[in-house]
Amino acid sequence: MHNIELGRDLSPWGMFLSASTVVQAVLIGLVLASVITWTVWLAKSLELIAAKRSTRATLRAIVGAGTLDRAAVRIGAAADAVGRFLEAARTELALSANLPEIAGVKERIALDLQRIEAEYGRRIARGTGLLATIGATAPFAGLFGTVWGIMNSFIGISTHHTTNLAVVAPGIAEALLTTAIGLGAAIPAVIIYNVFARSIASYRALLGDAAAEVLRLASRDLDHARAAAVSASPSIGGVSS
Repeated sequence: MHNIELGRDLSPWGMFLSASTVVQAVLIGLVLASVITWTVWLAKSLELIAAKRSTRATLRAIVGAGTLDRAAVRIGAAADAVGRFLEAARTELALSANLPEIAGVKERIALDLQRIEAEYGRRIARGTGLLATIGATAPFAGLFGTVWGIMNSFIGISTHHTTNLAVVAPGIAEALLTTAIGLGAAIPAVIIYNVFARSIASYRALLGDAAAEVLRLASRDLDHARAAAVSASPSIGGVSS
């Protein structure tokens, strides 16, 4: 009575090997979800660090530039969001050079900047949805494995016509293992997702500051152009008379 299946390996690897196919599939899925979580964390952390560093550097460069052209010279061929902001503003000013209405030009520039800002915001947030999905579903996957393991335990009791712990324990152990792995996949995913949510919000605020600075430079260029046109008008009128 004391030697019934007492030699069964109840280590995590042993439980995995002896588990049913359904429980094994759940465990494999949870381990893959955990690997995805840490992969996204590493890749997205590096991406966010590089994006913030580049945006801060180019933003510092254009502050105090005075004009869009001088700002473009300062940042050179920067391929980040600030470079796109400057390119969009200068393109719109060139296309609207002969238009008398300044308010419409400013509005179109603001719309272009908002579109670029949203594009970079979506780009930097790409992949974080996986973390939210894993954090929401991993506990339920673990719970499914738990229910399945307990069900197997009751089937074992019915099959062996005994409540001996050696019969019941493996199924309970499988259930607890899937629960633990499910929580181990979900908790880091939720924490990392929240950290990224705050970091992405900070990055988007940085983009907003850069867009506001570019719009300010564009507005100054438009005001200078209008003032030059107004100051030139009397002399032209005097020559004509």
